[in-house]
Amino acid sequence: MTNEITYSTSGDLKINELLDLFEHSGYFPFKDKNDTERLREMFDNANLVVSAWHRGKIIGISRALTDFCYCCYLSDLAVRDDYKGSGIGKKLVELTKEKAGERCKLILHSNADAEGFYQKIGMKKINSAYAIQRDF
Repeated sequence: MTNEITYSTSGDLKINELLDLFEHSGYFPFKDKNDTERLREMFDNANLVVSAWHRGKIIGISRALTDFCYCCYLSDLAVRDDYKGSGIGKKLVELTKEKAGERCKLILHSNADAEGFYQKIGMKKINSAYAIQRDF
């Protein structure tokens, strides 16, 4: 199956495809799953998106913001539940880092359920991050 998976940096993603992916990945970037306008804005304004496809169906996504020379913030990473464990998430992270450039540091804010995955693929946990939380 893994040889049938293709990866793309084309930003031409349809909202219904993204909603279906997030619905079947156990991850949604914010509380209101009906706010399709916000979801569209998130992807329109991201400058580095890598998607994974199997037989014409989106099965994984990496959405990042970067300056391509110093820092790349990996904001969202999702893989369909039925494809987890097959290396797709790791490949999406690798391709994101590759596209951002070797001089870029890749950073992210992980949810607790995904910490083991990020450690497994070689990312190091740091304790020097701060955030101003949003309400929604």
